[in-house]
Amino acid sequence: MGGVCGRALLIGGLKIASVMKRFDELFDELSEKIRKDDPASGTVRLVREGKHAIGKKLLEEAGEAWMAAEYESTERTAEELSQLLYHVQVMMLACGLGLEDVYRYL
Repeated sequence: MGGVCGRALLIGGLKIASVMKRFDELFDELSEKIRKDDPASGTVRLVREGKHAIGKKLLEEAGEAWMAAEYESTERTAEELSQLLYHVQVMMLACGLGLEDVYRYL
């Protein structure tokens, strides 16, 4: 029997491969958490705190991504950039923006 544990695909208790989320998939997942208004969700809590709180997290994560790029490994940089992308999506949702609203400017 197989399953997903964290970010690893497990089959018979053996780690087979990492399971990665795509940008669109994460956005759908976060949208659903907000739609369900799950009080245990950190995403829901952050949206409730508002755009100012989310903006502070965006700036924090951007700085951490920059410092990781300057002084740390590419793996650490990728981790920090993933956190920045998460907070970008949370801000999008707090502003009522969908992916297409942003994609049209790329």
